[in-house]
Amino acid sequence: MNQLTRDLLDSSGPLLLVPDAVLLPEGAVDGYAVVVADGSFRAVGPAEELTRTYPQLDAVTLPGQLLMPGFVDAHHHLTQSFGSALAFGEPSEIFRRVWVPLEGALDEESAYAAAKLAALEALRGGFTTVTDAGTRADVDVDVVASAARDAGIRCVLGLVCNDVTGDATTATAGSATARAAENSASTTADPATAPAAGASTTTTAVLENAEKHLARYGGDPLIHPSLAVSIPEAATSATLHRTARLAAEAGAIVQIHVNEHLAGVERSLVRHGLRPLEHLHRIGALGPQLLAAHATLLTPRELTLLADTGTAVSYNPVASAWKGNAVAPAAAMAERGIRFGLGTDGTRGDGFRLADAAEFAQRIAYGLATGDSSCGAGWTWLEHATAGGADAVGLGARTGRIAEGLAADFLLVDLTTPELALSWDVPWELVRRGNRDQITAVFVAGRLRLWQGAPTDWDGPAFVRHAAERARAAVERAPITRVHPTSTAARRGSTAQ
Repeated sequence: MNQLTRDLLDSSGPLLLVPDAVLLPEGAVDGYAVVVADGSFRAVGPAEELTRTYPQLDAVTLPGQLLMPGFVDAHHHLTQSFGSALAFGEPSEIFRRVWVPLEGALDEESAYAAAKLAALEALRGGFTTVTDAGTRADVDVDVVASAARDAGIRCVLGLVCNDVTGDATTATAGSATARAAENSASTTADPATAPAAGASTTTTAVLENAEKHLARYGGDPLIHPSLAVSIPEAATSATLHRTARLAAEAGAIVQIHVNEHLAGVERSLVRHGLRPLEHLHRIGALGPQLLAAHATLLTPRELTLLADTGTAVSYNPVASAWKGNAVAPAAAMAERGIRFGLGTDGTRGDGFRLADAAEFAQRIAYGLATGDSSCGAGWTWLEHATAGGADAVGLGARTGRIAEGLAADFLLVDLTTPELALSWDVPWELVRRGNRDQITAVFVAGRLRLWQGAPTDWDGPAFVRHAAERARAAVERAPITRVHPTSTAARRGSTAQ
């Protein structure tokens, strides 16, 4: 039995890895091994069998290690990392007061630093894939792609396709004339031919950029293009409909924040006579290509719409706790077969804590009132943090599971820690007692990207120092408005009274 060291894993050639256990879809299995070659799992099976089949490979035994799929973050904003801590104690719709101003203050260098910082945090937390919902920074989106690629993480990269004039992110679509035209577009028999009233750039230009973006990263091993609309009211009905078609034809996804806040639902009812998800259904934008971010405020009818259309959801429990109006009914979604993954929304990049929050939020919001002591059990949340998340973001055929032919995106987790050593039910233990400190190594596309919390081919601490400097400068020049003071200031005020 070899002593596990980084040099045994940091190889450009094929690897035969023999851990104590492998986490397969059916559960943790002892006595299994994997062969990693050319970025993928070439073989997964009993260790004795693979050792005989691949005699040319020296088996690397991994004592005390669990080999499991990497986590998939189904909803992130990589260029918002400089302001993650500004969300504490803030009410809903903070994008108006914090995120739009902050991203507007980023130049190319600071946008790259923010995105790479977020990618590093994600890797440290066991995420091998992040889904970026599009940046509002006035930079080429390839800046974000470069940051993700340089960090070594897989990225579903959104391009924002908003086309409504005025301050679409603050609820209006411009003039009364524009609103009337958009209402007409939303009820037209064919949204694909609806007028693009209120477009800040022509719908044609927006869609041309969307097509170029979808074609831009063909063959890129780590970057997977997608389209994004900030909120339904930020795009005309024609654009919402057409981006859905473009994504479906390209095998990509469209990301839209949907039914997240009470204010957004009310605005949609006033404007369209429909809730946001219902509006998207009317114009033909629902379907397997749509990833609805948050979806915290759902009626029974809307749950049926999601199930019937195959639309996917990003369930973001920590975001709900930090600045939301409600918790998405994820346990009900699981029961009804609605596709969903788990997303951080840029809150904190720890896959284990996210899975724990996913179960815990369901327990507090729904389980306690009904006496549901299981709330989906550990396996539900572990599955939707990995394979379910990969499916939701359009990568189910590429990653999310330990299976032959899929990308070798995986973690080595130390099972000898006090939290995990007394093992009775591995999925529950990973959800309830796992954390990023137990992650020994992170592999993406078959390459060792992180070893004991540090990048393997670039200086993580030096980069964090650089990013912190850029962050301070960006926040100082951004016109950010916070409702609540910092904890220290609030404490001073409380003790002074």
